[in-house]
Amino acid sequence: MSETVAAKRGVASATDAKRADVFRRLVEGHLDDSYRLASAILGSPTDARDAVHDAFITGWQRWPSLRRTDRFGAWFKRIVVNNCKDRLRKAARRRSEPVGDRQVAIQPDLAKAVQDRIQIEEGLRRLRPDDRIILALRYYRDLKIDQIAELLDIPPGTVTSRLRNAHIRLRRVIERSTPQGMTR
Repeated sequence: MSETVAAKRGVASATDAKRADVFRRLVEGHLDDSYRLASAILGSPTDARDAVHDAFITGWQRWPSLRRTDRFGAWFKRIVVNNCKDRLRKAARRRSEPVGDRQVAIQPDLAKAVQDRIQIEEGLRRLRPDDRIILALRYYRDLKIDQIAELLDIPPGTVTSRLRNAHIRLRRVIERSTPQGMTR
């Protein structure tokens, strides 16, 4: 091997190492937030960890396409959201109903709150991935309309419309699953 080829390889490997270090530092600054976001969307800590791990790999593969590192946070969140959306779609194709009774003997007010929470979570699981994501971003991550629009790369008016429609569908799902005689 000639000295020129060896020198070029040395420069390339130093550049690759620097590139990997920059990527690692940027991701580390966003891992906790990405995990919370994935948890809110997927509703499972295990699935959230897997989704963020997969987003890390996808981000590394797509890293050369990022033009401005100051936009890394929004870029990486979009990868996380898309990864979660893919997981929700796959899960919907192999959906199964939970087995067992979830009623627990606890105080009446707390029991109502727990029952409401269970109904909402079950309702969310039955929604389309896009509805679930928009509701999770708004209510679990407490993002504003403009923040959601930027994250999903859609106009704010579209976010508002999707939120309204997702609320309607969630209400219908919950009403269909609420036993007769129970008031909401």
